[in-house]
Amino acid sequence: MEFIPAKQILSTWSNGDSWFGSNYSMNIYKGCSHGCIYCDSRSECYQVDNFDQVRAKTDVIALLDKELGAKRRKGIVANGAMSDPYNLFERKHRLTRDALKLLDKHRFGASILTKSDSVIRDIDLLTQIRAHSPVVIKFTITTADDLLARKLEPRVASPSQRFAALKRISSEGIYTGILVWPILPFITDIEESFSSLVQKAVDHGVKFVCPAPFYGVTLRQNQRVYFYQQLDQLFPGLKQQYISEYGGRYECCSPHKTRLQQIIGELCELHGLLHRMSDIRDAIVSQRGCEQLPLFN
Repeated sequence: MEFIPAKQILSTWSNGDSWFGSNYSMNIYKGCSHGCIYCDSRSECYQVDNFDQVRAKTDVIALLDKELGAKRRKGIVANGAMSDPYNLFERKHRLTRDALKLLDKHRFGASILTKSDSVIRDIDLLTQIRAHSPVVIKFTITTADDLLARKLEPRVASPSQRFAALKRISSEGIYTGILVWPILPFITDIEESFSSLVQKAVDHGVKFVCPAPFYGVTLRQNQRVYFYQQLDQLFPGLKQQYISEYGGRYECCSPHKTRLQQIIGELCELHGLLHRMSDIRDAIVSQRGCEQLPLFN
């Protein structure tokens, strides 16, 4: 794994009205080894060359320690928006684990987004952070079908493994949720798929199921090129259906959006799961047992 220079790790303060109530964000790694065919982070606008190659930021832990110590306002630090914090190299370098130690040391909350069941390694640290600040572990699960997921996300833990990890984490009292991001038209936008996914969420102790905001997938720049190349190999003929339906559109919404919204709403409310971002955000930042909640206002 290559190490690259970095001047800053944490983003600037947000008042918590962003996704999932986070106040800061960070990405310890650059690039990702999962190989997901739909990943928006491949887009040129993010300026990540050779996206499938994972790189780590030089002296990232020392830099993060300094930045956290200098922050006047505590908050929830999100990790994983651009690059999964639990890639294969994390097992050796343990940079994500060291970062969690710093969040605990400086009394910050943690919000992690991953597709890897390796996160269960750090349950001890997540539990320690939860004693003073909000913690939420979010897994992206685009489908509950292991075979289909192997096509869409070839080098990552299967949905079954991710659900098992969610159950393990939830059993420790840590707040967990699922992001159904993206929703792939003509591939994963099937009623039965959504029903199965919500039921598994219930069975594995998940607190919320959050669908992609516009119930679709984004396509732009070289991300679109890569996605269409993969469709040609995995789903022959489907690329032309995308071109006919969406042309060069950025947001490609499922033709079944209205029905899928209804299904998610009905099933989540039936089983007591949250699905609206405003409700999810409120639940995360108001977790009981968090000593520093007033600092998040």
